[in-house]
Amino acid sequence: MSTRPFISIHGAVKRFPRSQAKGPSKTSSVPEFISALAGVDLEVDAGQVVVIIGPSGSGKSTLLRSINLLEALDEGRIVVDGVEATAPGADARRIREEVGMVFQSFNLFPHLTILENVSLAPRIVRGLRPMAAESVAKPLLERVGLGDKLGAWPRELSGGQAQRAAIARALAMEPKALLFDEPTSALDPEMIREVLDVMLDLAGAGMTMVVVSHEMGFARAAADRVVFMDAGRIVELGSPNSLFDSPREARTRDFLSRVL
Repeated sequence: MSTRPFISIHGAVKRFPRSQAKGPSKTSSVPEFISALAGVDLEVDAGQVVVIIGPSGSGKSTLLRSINLLEALDEGRIVVDGVEATAPGADARRIREEVGMVFQSFNLFPHLTILENVSLAPRIVRGLRPMAAESVAKPLLERVGLGDKLGAWPRELSGGQAQRAAIARALAMEPKALLFDEPTSALDPEMIREVLDVMLDLAGAGMTMVVVSHEMGFARAAADRVVFMDAGRIVELGSPNSLFDSPREARTRDFLSRVL
């Protein structure tokens, strides 16, 4: 049995051009680029739940999007299930089939029913016939508590229901891992719990998960490791108990004092 990590990130660097609203200044000492990732190393084992926390702009979402090749690194390597995803000519489609992603916004197709939304990718990507694709989608919608919403339109769902449908859609591709980019940030407080319960169920079932979240209760309950990021770097990582109860770094303690 392989002992290699399922996801390995080595020296990840990502820079974005700094906005020049008033045009470039020849005398300005302000850097031309912002480093969203400034040399990140991280490993995620199969079946592990890693929750990434940190202030806005710390590079959390950029790191997540880089794993799924939605952002191209300027430097560094990402290896997914033994395949170097960042190598020239890497098959991005294959990586995204193995590593699904759930976004803040639900991105459901408004002209398709919930069943059609979830069964679409198995039909288009995996080539399943409509009835076979629906046989994949229906149990997943049952699993996330939407078995009674198969014929509903996205506009008829609450935010929590729509996000659960988005999770079912990601699961329909039978990924080996799931990435969650602040999946509850667009939800009303009363809807957050229903989405977190689905994520806890997935974690309990052994799904490999990397989650960017502000939900510290979820991180404490579900994470094997918690990563605290700031200014494009990993400041500290450890078990939920160690990071939340006895953080080593002053920056971590300062952040947690503001959010807990």
